[in-house]
Amino acid sequence: MSQTSIERLREYLAQLPPQAQALLMREFERALERGQDTAVATLVLEQLRKIVRKSETDDAPPPRTDDLSRLLFQVVEPFLIEAGAPIRVGQIRRSSLHPIWQWLGRDGAPDKIAEFEAALARMPATDSTGQVEALALKLQAVAADAISELTGPGGGDKSRALARVGAPNVIEDLYSIGAVLAVREALATLNEKLPRFLRTFGDPQIASVTSALNIPVLQTPQMLPFALSVVVQRMTAPWQIIRLAIKIAASDDEIRVAATPYGVAVTIALHDLSRVAAILRMDIKRGHFETFADNLKALHDGVRGLRTELDLRNDSAWGKQLTSIRADISNALQSEIDSVPGRVRRILRQRPEKDIPPGARIDSTEVEETVALIDFVATCRNYASELAINEVTLRTYSDLQQYVERSTEQLVQSLRAADHKVRTYRQQQVQAAIRFCQVLFGDDYASLMSRAAENAATGERKSTRAS
Repeated sequence: MSQTSIERLREYLAQLPPQAQALLMREFERALERGQDTAVATLVLEQLRKIVRKSETDDAPPPRTDDLSRLLFQVVEPFLIEAGAPIRVGQIRRSSLHPIWQWLGRDGAPDKIAEFEAALARMPATDSTGQVEALALKLQAVAADAISELTGPGGGDKSRALARVGAPNVIEDLYSIGAVLAVREALATLNEKLPRFLRTFGDPQIASVTSALNIPVLQTPQMLPFALSVVVQRMTAPWQIIRLAIKIAASDDEIRVAATPYGVAVTIALHDLSRVAAILRMDIKRGHFETFADNLKALHDGVRGLRTELDLRNDSAWGKQLTSIRADISNALQSEIDSVPGRVRRILRQRPEKDIPPGARIDSTEVEETVALIDFVATCRNYASELAINEVTLRTYSDLQQYVERSTEQLVQSLRAADHKVRTYRQQQVQAAIRFCQVLFGDDYASLMSRAAENAATGERKSTRAS
């Protein structure tokens, strides 16, 4: 969605009663758990959580709004993904937080949790920010120790104790959360050293980021993906994270890149491109084109970047994954592109007057949807070659231009002799054709055809009065 659309959604959600907001959050969380509507549910949940947190902040001073679980997990917030979304290295499922918090209060560190709850309750309502931060650090240290004791090496069978935490996915995330909590200070240092935004990622920026990442505890196989995830979140073009791996390997050969610990950067880039492709397919399926151009550009640039900056073999795991992403995008785009001319013809087809029933009208919603689809084809033209849709896109766009230009001229002429019973319908067809011209030929041509239509209608009315 565009920024304006997101702001409108947020304004609408903010107007709902708290009970309705809570009900919506529960329903969308359940939808994510079922794997349904992940793109929509993730977006709405994100906005709802921002509204709820802001409301809590407005109602009371910040220290009093933080419960213990939020204080504990604030360090893993940058790595959280919603339930139902595919997970990659360097990410943690948000749905795992609740069972892990319950385990800490029940088995992991029940005495300490109770002690911290009492300490938070005793804090003054104002001027306690420093005390809350100190409490958060203590809580995170206790949780890190409890998780380490459960997941670390030691005697005895720990499988039964681990099973008490939750499902296998939760246990997998328990290891990740424990690792992140154990190096929370190093992550804080990394955040301070990194630029706020990485709009370009050339050699100077790569050197700066490499230096910031040079913290021993962040260089382990378990923690490096999380550190790289922090970097990715600062990047305007996330796929460029592969440049770190290429720099470290001093080669663009995928075998040499994969042999370094930073080879995981390529895995992260491919996964994130696959996620954008899935969002794009869902948007196309639903007819939502607000963010289509941005997502298509991100995919185009990412696919081209990986193909040109890495020497990938077609039969390697990375090569096959990139080929699969390109094929998925191509199939989704081509199917939708092929459907556009038929929708345009259905609206602009000049049926005989006897076949037009009285009161017939053009659906304005269908017209705007078709305008969005024509713009969709036009956007695809800019990225067609890299996404293997060059031929179908150019052919369809050319056909649309020829058909719309010819049909618009014919419809304008038909206004001069249109029977009064169908004149309204013909005028609506002309208006739809002019909207299509605006996308295909620009505002000047659309204005020209609009004036021609006005002249045709005026000439017809004068002719009628004269007779």
